[in-house]
Amino acid sequence: MAEENEHEAVVSAWMGRVAPGRSAVQLVDLLDRAFGAMWERAHLPLGEITLAAIVDRVLYNAVETHAFLSVLKVEPSGLRCVELRESAAAVSDHQLAEGIRFILVEFLTVLGSLTAEILTPALHAKLSSIAPDEVRRESDDAQVGVGTPASKDREDES
Repeated sequence: MAEENEHEAVVSAWMGRVAPGRSAVQLVDLLDRAFGAMWERAHLPLGEITLAAIVDRVLYNAVETHAFLSVLKVEPSGLRCVELRESAAAVSDHQLAEGIRFILVEFLTVLGSLTAEILTPALHAKLSSIAPDEVRRESDDAQVGVGTPASKDREDES
């Protein structure tokens, strides 16, 4: 499918730019930020219920080939990555990166199919705008900036 190849190319280019050399926790932070940005962009035109149903389908498909992703959950505000962040060290960085790639490509593909690709350019732009410097580093303090998806997850745990 031409659209899937386009989504794969965009996700692969983005990951090739931001993922190399990242730890497992940093890779999960990349997923958190990227998915959060695309969720935010798609939320207004689609609504929470529709978007949650799409993400449920994406996660169902992802778990079939990447069982470790079963800890991801859909919430009203998007994808909950807390449990994946906690268990990420048990998965190889390569497997984790492939799982993340799968989720992002699958989300773009399913969403594109359901919306006749109307949101695709905006979602590709959102994904491409997530820069590596927005992802926390292992050497950063345990605190992540207020308002970031990673800090929201930590606040939710309290």
